[in-house]
Amino acid sequence: MATTKPGDNLKLESGWLCLDFSNTMDWHASEHPVESLTSYEALIAWTRAVNLLPERTAQQLLRVANQHPTEAARVLDRAVALREAIYHIFSAAAAGKSPSADDQAAFNVEFSRSLAKSRLAWTKTTFEWGRQGEDGDLDQMLWWIMRSATDLLISEDIQRVGECADDRGCGWLFYDTSRNRTRQWCSMRGCGNRAKAKRHQEKVKSEE
Repeated sequence: MATTKPGDNLKLESGWLCLDFSNTMDWHASEHPVESLTSYEALIAWTRAVNLLPERTAQQLLRVANQHPTEAARVLDRAVALREAIYHIFSAAAAGKSPSADDQAAFNVEFSRSLAKSRLAWTKTTFEWGRQGEDGDLDQMLWWIMRSATDLLISEDIQRVGECADDRGCGWLFYDTSRNRTRQWCSMRGCGNRAKAKRHQEKVKSEE
């Protein structure tokens, strides 16, 4: 048995692994969302992008997935289901609403699986949560995503989760670090700039 540790320096855009994972679907709140998790290989590519797993582990999982494609496909289905549950739950939280019973149920299915693979390990001065399992477990990244999601859900930091206010349905979730919690956009380079340009055009039009 082995205990897998995530990358020491996660390259997260939001600061939270679970929020970054929810953003693997572009235009999530629109009628035409764009899926990026189209294969197990794409899931591994995402773990590489955020440095979630060591490169040696990523390579090993790709080899195992090639040997067991049916199992890898099941893990991908679980990943997408978890991603959707995370998105809808945190989207509801950002809007000050209660998550649906279906989303809570989907989340808890994966939560139960993660608990079965959890352990407490002593680290010289305190106990910490860790994952127990085999190095070649195809679903090991889901444990870390679930750990991130549960940590955020029970933290006061959940009040800082926001969703991009773009009126075309961007749906990007972010962690608002602004002092007054006034952030509205996924980024000023993208939706923020479009909104600013739109306001400018409307102002010019009204003055004509």
